[in-house]
Amino acid sequence: MFLMHLKRYTLILIGCILGSAAINAFLLPAQLLSGGITGIAVILYYLFGLPIGTQLIIYNIPIVYLAYKVFGKQYAIDTIIGMTLFSLCIDATSFLSSYNFVDDRMLNSIYGGVISGIGFGIIFRAGSNTGGLDVVGAVIKKFYSYDVGTAIFGLNFIIIIVGCIMFNVNTGLFTLICMYATAEMTNKAAAGFGSKKSIMIMSPKVEHMAPLIMQYLSRGVTFFHGEGAFTHQSKNILFVVVSLTQLEKIKSIAHAFDPTAFMIIFDASEVTGRGFTMSSSIPPDVIELHKKENNL
Repeated sequence: MFLMHLKRYTLILIGCILGSAAINAFLLPAQLLSGGITGIAVILYYLFGLPIGTQLIIYNIPIVYLAYKVFGKQYAIDTIIGMTLFSLCIDATSFLSSYNFVDDRMLNSIYGGVISGIGFGIIFRAGSNTGGLDVVGAVIKKFYSYDVGTAIFGLNFIIIIVGCIMFNVNTGLFTLICMYATAEMTNKAAAGFGSKKSIMIMSPKVEHMAPLIMQYLSRGVTFFHGEGAFTHQSKNILFVVVSLTQLEKIKSIAHAFDPTAFMIIFDASEVTGRGFTMSSSIPPDVIELHKKENNL
């Protein structure tokens, strides 16, 4: 239990360091804004030089209370931990803003968004958050059934408009790019970077494909029972999840047994559970031997 908590808090700290370092190293030197409550703190930092981390703690006090009232004690504690660590990290890494690592504003907006997105994704994956609009968006979803991403984007859009008015249009547009990169990488990091593919195969020969997939790719296979709408004939549908490198092997097996097999391939952002292990290669003669044994 101790090691589990230690790992979780270590991940939250790493995420906070990445997110805060990205803001100080890329966004502030390029005079760009950030999303959420941090964006408001950055605006006031530009105008009055107020420390961003200290501002975040102050602004999040009513938000933590809101989290406690709406979602309970545990959610509020997680919010306090993430918010406090992020606030401390963003002031601790403030020295990075004095270095001009990248001269181009486009590169600053992209790399700032990507690195901060990875950091926030790690925090979310660890079951915490940094307060701010994450909590506000969750509250909006709870009471008004709006999607969290849509709610947060709407609130962030106001910050972009303010940035355009107070600074210039370029600042607002580059900030929008940064926000998009942050959102994409947050989703990727929170869901997991391991790219997996879910495959559904419809063919009369799926019963013969399954043993090879299980034996030589070490992947579990599930049969769904379906019925053709036109012929009303019952049929098995093979379902399997594989890594990206195994996709062609699945295609080869399906094509060897049934060149006309109907396949649907779609992304699976995260796969967990027993049996999803490393695979071995298929000997070239295995498929032909299996076909001969089953008179195919």
